[in-house]
Amino acid sequence: MTQLFNLISTWLILTSSSLLIPHAASYDFGIHETGLTCGASESPGSSASKFMAIMDTVSFQVKERGWGAQTLLGSGPPMYALGQCRRDLRPTECYTCFTQARQVLSRCVPKTAGRIYLDGCFLRYDNYSFFRESVDPTRDISVCQSSPGLRKDGEGRVAAAVANATKGAAECGFAVAGVEGVFALAQCWGTLDKGTCERCLNAAGTRVQECVPNAQGRSLFTGCFLRYSTRKFYNDVALHGIKDSTNSREGPSTVWLMVACVLLAIVGLLLVVLAAFICRKRIASSRRNKISDSCGASPGFAYVTGFSFRYDLLEKATNYFDPANKLGEGGAGSVFKGTLPSGGTVAVKRLFFNARQWTEGFFNELNLINEIQHKNVVKLLGCSIDGPESLLVYEFVPRGNLDQVLFGKNSENALNWEQRFRIICGIAEGLAYLHGGPGKKIIHRDIKSSNILFDENLNPKIADFGLARSVAENKSLLSIGNAETLGYMAPEYVINGQLTEKADIYAFGVLVIEIVSGKKNSDYIPESTSVLHSVWKNYNANIITSSVDPTLHGKFTAEEASNALQAGLLCTQSSDTLRPSMSEVVQMLTKKDYVIPSPNQQPFLNSIARILSSNGHASARSSFHSTTSSLIPNDDVTVLENSFSPYSRFNPTGSPDSNIQILGYLSQGR
Repeated sequence: MTQLFNLISTWLILTSSSLLIPHAASYDFGIHETGLTCGASESPGSSASKFMAIMDTVSFQVKERGWGAQTLLGSGPPMYALGQCRRDLRPTECYTCFTQARQVLSRCVPKTAGRIYLDGCFLRYDNYSFFRESVDPTRDISVCQSSPGLRKDGEGRVAAAVANATKGAAECGFAVAGVEGVFALAQCWGTLDKGTCERCLNAAGTRVQECVPNAQGRSLFTGCFLRYSTRKFYNDVALHGIKDSTNSREGPSTVWLMVACVLLAIVGLLLVVLAAFICRKRIASSRRNKISDSCGASPGFAYVTGFSFRYDLLEKATNYFDPANKLGEGGAGSVFKGTLPSGGTVAVKRLFFNARQWTEGFFNELNLINEIQHKNVVKLLGCSIDGPESLLVYEFVPRGNLDQVLFGKNSENALNWEQRFRIICGIAEGLAYLHGGPGKKIIHRDIKSSNILFDENLNPKIADFGLARSVAENKSLLSIGNAETLGYMAPEYVINGQLTEKADIYAFGVLVIEIVSGKKNSDYIPESTSVLHSVWKNYNANIITSSVDPTLHGKFTAEEASNALQAGLLCTQSSDTLRPSMSEVVQMLTKKDYVIPSPNQQPFLNSIARILSSNGHASARSSFHSTTSSLIPNDDVTVLENSFSPYSRFNPTGSPDSNIQILGYLSQGR
């Protein structure tokens, strides 16, 4: 059976090659430069490093599907980029064209904008979102061949060929046409809808006909590309299912193409039947190791039926990401409320990453949270990567987040004691589950008030797994770059980047003290007024319940408040070895007869975190070491080289951290 399969495959290749070679040799490969335009102004936000980062991501998308659009936010002005190949190019030719375009376009850096047209592809970057633009009278141009080459009736034939190509491209984004020796090609960029595509093509068609009687003309427009020529310049071989309005006078070529298509269809059907028979017994075991069909996710992502969402469906569900539907924004992306056609309400996370963050952020969140099923953890419903940006779809949690409820404008008297204590216990149970419940130890890395969401009954749910890491059972320590929220960061993590679940426990301790006291643990206040310092002083003075939020007016259970604050102090001890596990914390909060140990060290003081933010990571290392020497044993202080790099990452195939699972990592080959 396998030999028959190989024999038919070989025959198919030889047959199709012999049929199609006469046409493949004549078409225009498409890397000739036809137009480069750079912006007039310069900006620090258009640095070479930022250009390279966004181009790396667009490059990945172009290689996968022939076009890509990406947004890069962060420090400085944003950067937007779009790249697209002519759809008749083979994948290798497309990628070659994109690589050439990228190299040429780099001449524009550090200008705020630039666009390059090659005969086979288009590439643009700018400092604003231009993805819906179709026509720009100040930038749209036509390029005509210098010498005449058409007969007297050439104007009519050009008009007919251009009209046919334009009509076809308006329907499906790309089309070719031929009329009595005149050939035309029209294409819109993938981010345009049908209406804006048609508008661009009509304007481009009018402009390109001004080139007549020249033998060739091109319209290089903001949202589309249109070309005519007396030479057939496009590739029939790659035109699978694409609109072709070539005139019937091109009979021999059409006949050969039809014969080839029929033979390919017949042999292809045989191959499908044979392949299905051969692979049937292997499907069950191989699905676990394949890339998910639903989202094109990384190796290792479980196959989930119905997990994929179409980009256009989510776009409409959020009313095209209307700012009125925006629920919030974080370091990894913006979250919008969406209503599906079924009537269900979801939260759509619109991600923005640079080249390094794309694989680590998107696929970490996708792989980790999909395996989690807990009442105190937000449920992931699906994803989409078929559009110009990556999207995650979550259950909609309607009551906002803890930061809004506890510290917002209308926060006074928002939570009574029973609600606060239930929230503390729920977060503790959810975090204990992450640290050992789903069969692996998941370190969240960014536990804070804004990442605790509430359902309609004010039950807490831990959210935002963009920074999470999964650690193997026999590997408890991970050294990695720092997260962003200094006020919740454990000392060993701030100083040397070493990460264990005890960093989550420290952040939880800060969160508990904030909930009980009603005060935020700010990074920028004097130590004497720090909420952690205040609770520590009251504990030593045996008046710990005086730290309870005064807006409760004494309406709280003293034993619960005392236990919660004492547990918070235990969790925020400077040495990670002295902090309890989350399972122990759950017992402290829920078992009345549990004897809670006394904390031995004061919490990590905010002044150290302020050194980081004010002096910068690299220059602050010596300051950290001296400042923390009285708080942490010297054996625990190991400043790692490069540990403060915001792009530090790990090779998942290397040692000594090979047991640490960085899920969703894409190999260099993809």
